[in-house]
Amino acid sequence: MVWISWVALAMMTTSSVASLRPAPTMAVYGLACIFLYLIPALVFLLPTSLVSAELASGWEGGVYNWVSLGISKPMGFLAVWCQFAMTIFYYPSLLGYVASTLAYVFNPDLAASGVWTALVIMICYWSGVWISARGTKGVAGLASGGLVIGTLVPGVLLVALGVVFLGQGNSSAAPMTTDNLLPAWAGLASLVLIVNNFLSYSGMEMNAVHVSSLREPGKEFPKAIFLAMAMVLAIFILPALAISWVVPAEQLSLTAGVMQAFDAVFAEFGSQWLTPVIGIMLVTASLGGMLTWLAGPSKGLLLIARQEGYLPPYLQRLNKHGVQQNILVVQGLVTTVIALLYAFIPDVSSAYWIFSVITTQVYLIMYLLLFVAAVRLRRSHPDHPRGYRAPMLTGLCGVGFAASLAALLVGFVPPSQFESGDTGLYIVFVAVGALGLGLLVPYLFHRLRKPSWKQVDAS
Repeated sequence: MVWISWVALAMMTTSSVASLRPAPTMAVYGLACIFLYLIPALVFLLPTSLVSAELASGWEGGVYNWVSLGISKPMGFLAVWCQFAMTIFYYPSLLGYVASTLAYVFNPDLAASGVWTALVIMICYWSGVWISARGTKGVAGLASGGLVIGTLVPGVLLVALGVVFLGQGNSSAAPMTTDNLLPAWAGLASLVLIVNNFLSYSGMEMNAVHVSSLREPGKEFPKAIFLAMAMVLAIFILPALAISWVVPAEQLSLTAGVMQAFDAVFAEFGSQWLTPVIGIMLVTASLGGMLTWLAGPSKGLLLIARQEGYLPPYLQRLNKHGVQQNILVVQGLVTTVIALLYAFIPDVSSAYWIFSVITTQVYLIMYLLLFVAAVRLRRSHPDHPRGYRAPMLTGLCGVGFAASLAALLVGFVPPSQFESGDTGLYIVFVAVGALGLGLLVPYLFHRLRKPSWKQVDAS
C-alpha cells in the first residue's frame, strides 16, 4: 500500500479544482466576490467533499455504483450520463476562454469575434479528439504542469502586479470599502453569477477515491479538505480582486477578463510585450486540462453502457487503440454545432455564460442523486465497512442537496449584467440545453435500449 500525506492530498485536490478561468466572472462584483466564493464553498464544496469521501472509502465503482446501490441502476446511469454530458457544454465554454486568451497573442480585437471563437473551438476540439483517439500516453502529465504554468505563476504575477498598481497611487476600478462586501441586491438576477461557482467547485467526487490512501482517514481527510479549501479560495479570490482593481466592471469580458487585466497592468509598467507570453501559458494549461478530461468521462460512460446495454452498439465500438472514438466523434459533432452558436450570438460573453450555466445545471443533477444515494446507503448499509464516516451525514446531504437545487433553479434567471437579449430566448436556450441533454437524452437511451446492446464480455 502506497500512503500519501494529507498535505499531498490537499495539493492534488487544489490542482484539480482551482483555475483562473472563473476570475473575470467574479471580478464583476469587486470586493463582494469574497462572499460569493465563500458561500458555495461552505454549502457545496464542503458537503460534496466529505460525503464523497465516505462513499469512495466504502464502495468502489464511482458515482454509478454509489447511485445504483443507493437508489437504482437507471438512476446510476443518469448520474454517470450527467458526468459525461456536462463536458459537451464544458468544452465550448473552456475553449471559448482559450479563444479569447489566444486573441491577445495575435490581435486583442479578435476576443469579441464570435467567428474567431467558433473557429478556435472547432480546431482545438477536433485536434484533441485526434490526439486522444491515438491513445497517446503521457497526456495526464500536462494537467499537473498546467497548474504551475497556467494557474499559479500567472495568478501570483497578476496579484503582485495588482498590488504594485495600487501601491503606485492608482485608484481601484472597483470600490474597496466595507459597504461593498456584499453584492448589491437588485432582485434574484443580481445573484445569478454565483451559479458559476458551483461548477468551479465541482469534481470533488473524483478526488474522493484517494481517501483510502491516507493512514488515518478520519483525522487526515478533514484537514486535507480544509487546507484545499483555503488554497482554492485564495486562488479564486485574489486574482478576481486584482482584475477588479484594474478593469472596470462595465468593460470586463467574461472570457477575456484575465488577459484584459494583464494587458492593462503591463501597459502601466510599459511591458505589454509580456501579454502574449502570459496568453500562451494560459492556453497551454487549458488545452492540457482539456486533453486529460476528453477521454475520462466518456470512458466511464462506455464501461457502464457495455455492461448494462445503455448505448447502441455504434457508440460502444472501440478503435484499434482501445479508445471510444465513436463517442468522441458524436460528441464533437454536437460541440461543433454549439461552437457555431458563438458566431450567431452577438455577445461572446453572453454565449460563454449560457454554456457555463448549462454545464453547471447538468452536473448538478448528478450531485442531487449523489446526496440522496449517500443518505440511503447510510440507512440501508449502516454496518458496511467505510474507511471514513462523514460527520452529520444527513445534515451535510440536506445542505448540499438544497444548495444544488437552488443553484440549478437560479440558473434559469438571466443575470443582471446582461441587459441585452431576450429573456424568454435565454430561458429556452438554458432549458433545452440542461433538461434536454441532462434528462431527455438518457431517458430515451434507457427507454429504447435492446437486449442485444449489452456486451456479455464487458468487464
